[in-house]
Amino acid sequence: MARIKDVVVDCAHPATVARFWAAALDDHRVAPYDDAELERLRGMGIDDPEDDPTVLVESPAGQPRLFFQRVGEAKTVKNRVHLDLTVTDRAAEVGRLVGLGAREQAAYDDHTVLTDPEGNEFCVFDH
Repeated sequence: MARIKDVVVDCAHPATVARFWAAALDDHRVAPYDDAELERLRGMGIDDPEDDPTVLVESPAGQPRLFFQRVGEAKTVKNRVHLDLTVTDRAAEVGRLVGLGAREQAAYDDHTVLTDPEGNEFCVFDH
């Protein structure tokens, strides 16, 4: 039997998108840069974690992690996979997410479609 380990998101600037999702989701955080991680970056010729081509967002135990990886090509069409979030106060949450850098795309009776800072779609549903 298989389990999801990571949900991987292709993006142009992983650090920016990872910070957005870590702030957007309860109990998620960008994985800390310890000495081993900083050494991994230096081994690739990178001195600043802001330029890390692969950024991990840690999730609560039992939930898949979010992993953001740099890709060279830009997003050009609708995502084939997206995240659905559930909240108790959709209007307030949409406002908070927009404040973090999301953009509202469409609102429906039971959900709102937004995009993250790089244009990846996601939905916010009433709980």
